[in-house]
Amino acid sequence: MRLRTIPVFLAFLAMGFADAVGPFVSLAKNEFQLSNAVASLIPFVGFSMFGLLSIPMGVFQDKRGKKFVLMLGLLVALLGLLNASFGLTSFARFLLTVLLVGAGAAILQVSGNPMMRDVSEKGKYARNLSLAQFVKAIGSLSGPMIPVLAAKYFGASWKVIFPIYAAALVVAVVAVAGLRVDEQKSADKAATFGSCLALLKNGYVLMMVAAIFLYVGAEVSVSAGIPLYLKERFDIDINKVGLLGTGLFFTALTIGRFSGGVILNWMAPRKFFLATCGVSVAALLGLFVPDRTLAVASFFVAGLGFANIFPLVFAIAVESLPEHTNELSGLMVTAIVGGACLPPLMGLVADRSSVQLSFLVPLAAILYITWTALASRAAARA
Repeated sequence: MRLRTIPVFLAFLAMGFADAVGPFVSLAKNEFQLSNAVASLIPFVGFSMFGLLSIPMGVFQDKRGKKFVLMLGLLVALLGLLNASFGLTSFARFLLTVLLVGAGAAILQVSGNPMMRDVSEKGKYARNLSLAQFVKAIGSLSGPMIPVLAAKYFGASWKVIFPIYAAALVVAVVAVAGLRVDEQKSADKAATFGSCLALLKNGYVLMMVAAIFLYVGAEVSVSAGIPLYLKERFDIDINKVGLLGTGLFFTALTIGRFSGGVILNWMAPRKFFLATCGVSVAALLGLFVPDRTLAVASFFVAGLGFANIFPLVFAIAVESLPEHTNELSGLMVTAIVGGACLPPLMGLVADRSSVQLSFLVPLAAILYITWTALASRAAARA
């Protein structure tokens, strides 16, 4: 592996920090005395940036280059973390931090995936991109784990996560600033708003983009809902144990993403896509069985099932229409805005019924994605 891939891997680690908005829901709910619906605005604010920024940053990147945009994403996220590091005196200020970290992650997604191609050896791009998702998962895992460890061993507040993240971002900025690389230019026409929207007229593309939208929404909803579920169903203290449930989910995501890169060496992507959807559905159904051990196990299995859905949908879509790589990339990253839309819906269901019933929202999303996996296999055979 080339040393010049390391700065890009650090950028993927920073992308994972944005996933901490899921665990932040339960922490901020307690800190600022919020309802479920209002607390669910936290992921909405962060993930809405993907819908607003992805395509514009893709067009901007075509003019200024991937390294410039990668640096921009890191600096925007760093600004948000510094805002929180010097004191969270209000919920509004906390939302500003979430917004800036979300904006930085959106920019990093636009630049990081193609940038990995520029720094990879020939024939190693797919492997490095899979490893990059594994590194991103480590960043995601740190969200629920750092507050728990800080409280247990140092008696520190969960807010200690912000200066820790800020320090990591400074290292990433320095590493990327020193990166020397010849950026590969795409032979295809640059993606524009018009060309992206026109591609949605293709039913297959619309189906796959919707799958990304619903998957990201389901992942954020589950990670945010785990501590609330454990508190409501089994009266488990969120501050002491509840986040460990979320940590278990992200640990499974990390293991699953690493394992997925190995499994794909011998299993066809479409077949693996269907299998991972089946595991996800079974895990979410397990949450409706009144048993604490089964519930905890279900969260872990859900993480294993969820782990490879995003890269599989992305890769299958691009391989199906390689002549529209730019447009598909813009649409797929924009669809990450699903992480802003499903959690508020889940919060409303929780307020009006129960947290347990609110998990029907991510379950419905995964059922749609399972149908997408079946349709994709049928299309490949046709």
